Amino acid sequence: MAYDEELAARIRAAVGAAAGPSGYREIRMFGGLCWTVNTHMAVGAGEDDLMVHVGTDGVEDALSLGARRATMGERTMGGVVLVAAADLPDPASLDAWVAPAVARALARPAKTRSARKGTR
Repeated sequence: MAYDEELAARIRAAVGAAAGPSGYREIRMFGGLCWTVNTHMAVGAGEDDLMVHVGTDGVEDALSLGARRATMGERTMGGVVLVAAADLPDPASLDAWVAPAVARALARPAKTRSARKGTR
């Protein structure tokens, strides 16, 4: 899966603004991009979609706002929705999805590194 470079640049700017001095990490995965804040996935870019981590409690509200369920193969990704780039025509519409996802990631405790399997 390739991702839309223009959409990725817009997401990058929105995540940077929302995360502020906390910063973010951009990770390539599965042919797309993922932005983590405070060690938690906030949003991603894949094909022509914004992927948003809304949590299992936020899926129904997100669907009512025009998002669709995110799937990987035949598996539905829990707590993650997709928003078509066409539904994000301006910075405000993108920020409406990105800012809450970043705030959600910032509100959670940071993950700690665990020991690798098979090592002592």
